[in-house]
Amino acid sequence: MQLGIFAKTFSGTMPDAVMNAARLAGYQAVQYNMACSGLASMPSAIPDQAADAVRAAAIEHGIAVVAVSATYNMIHPDPAVRARGHESLRVIAGSAHRMGTRLLTLCTGTRDPDDQWRAHPDNEAPQAWGDLLDAMTVAVAVADEHDVDLGIEPELANVVNSAAKARSLIDEVNSPRLKIVLDPANLFESEPLDAQRRIVAAGIALLADRIALAHAKDRDARGRFATAGTGVLDYDHYLKCLAHAGFDGPLVTHGLAAGEASDVARFLQQQIAGLPA
Repeated sequence: MQLGIFAKTFSGTMPDAVMNAARLAGYQAVQYNMACSGLASMPSAIPDQAADAVRAAAIEHGIAVVAVSATYNMIHPDPAVRARGHESLRVIAGSAHRMGTRLLTLCTGTRDPDDQWRAHPDNEAPQAWGDLLDAMTVAVAVADEHDVDLGIEPELANVVNSAAKARSLIDEVNSPRLKIVLDPANLFESEPLDAQRRIVAAGIALLADRIALAHAKDRDARGRFATAGTGVLDYDHYLKCLAHAGFDGPLVTHGLAAGEASDVARFLQQQIAGLPA
């Protein structure tokens, strides 16, 4: 597996500085965010020179750009907000190949109008699912036009809040463009170890054919997000499940401070080294 990190973990608005920081911390890949180029995360335009600078910095520092964040609230209650998200997705998709990647990561969204990572009871309504299907139709058309893939991530606070719903979305959308970003810490909040292992194993097995990117963060004993390796997640079990499913792609950590990056890289490298050959 290729070890990566959210580029936004490191401060700076120049891709060269961010890529260098990732390399010095022990990573071989980044999930990029346009904020690291001094733009909005979902920009209205990306100058060619800005896209070229991302690729040049990645090559200079030996870093792979395995994905670019294109997260917007795909079921925001205001259709105009959704439309602006679609337009920014087009912008990022149009520059993805210049930046050296073909995977864009999405947020399936929530009915919460203020925070795309906060749960809302209306996420379970049939209309929310219908709006997501409409949004995915637009997103897949963008992906087809620009020859990129789209990574969705099951998140407890979003409309796709389980591996089963992610599978349903894949089946209903029926496009090879739709991939999975798998983060085990997003599949449970607070569970006994045996239950946690069952949930993670079942999720990976259900989505194995579509996993393009794996994430690495953690949960503490109270169910709060934590830095990878500091919480209750059974990383040995998680990574063995990924390996058993045939996944050998990028493992990208996030939800950590820049000062923790080197320690997390060492922890994850040790975990990867312990996998069966």
